[in-house]
Amino acid sequence: MHYLLLIYDAESDLLKMSQAELGKMYQEYMEFTNDIKSKGNHLAGHQLQPIATATTVRVRNGKRLTTDGPFAETKEQLGGFYMIEAKDLDEAIEIASHVPSAKVGSIEVRPIVVQGTAANA
Repeated sequence: MHYLLLIYDAESDLLKMSQAELGKMYQEYMEFTNDIKSKGNHLAGHQLQPIATATTVRVRNGKRLTTDGPFAETKEQLGGFYMIEAKDLDEAIEIASHVPSAKVGSIEVRPIVVQGTAANA
């Protein structure tokens, strides 16, 4: 099965980190990425630009509305993702527990709907 690991961090906390702390975290991300690639779990992944670059789009009554920034004000912001392959949710959760940001933020594990399958399958 394919899963999306959504990485949430508080950008304000990341901005407070020293260059050494950021460097250590990026090194941990490189090691994590290399590990899941070598095990065949990695399908895709990217870091996102800061939330200040986001635009939220809604259509209401046939009119497009755009808002600068994310849809909702939250403590943590979506900072990136990994798309992985795992045999089941337990394996996906195990992989997610090794994402470096799990130590300071949260990782949301979401199954991906494959065409021709039910959303809750």
